[in-house]
Amino acid sequence: MRITIYTKNDCVQCHATKRAMESRGLAFEMVNVDHTPQAADALRAMGFRQLPVVIAGEEKWSGFRPDMINRLRPTARAVSA
Repeated sequence: MRITIYTKNDCVQCHATKRAMESRGLAFEMVNVDHTPQAADALRAMGFRQLPVVIAGEEKWSGFRPDMINRLRPTARAVSA
């Protein structure tokens, strides 16, 4: 399963999400929307209004969500862009 975290500079919830994923042994790809504005546009088009946005297979959510992170399998692998 591919896990992507959309983040931005100086985002406390983004850092918390990254740390929680790392502590659970989950592999993920990070996309910084400050450096990739088209990613921010795509997220807004999908209805997201806050960061981080996590897309893990069919699951999608925004904000720091330990409950959702805990549902992910530790065998997930990131796919490089």
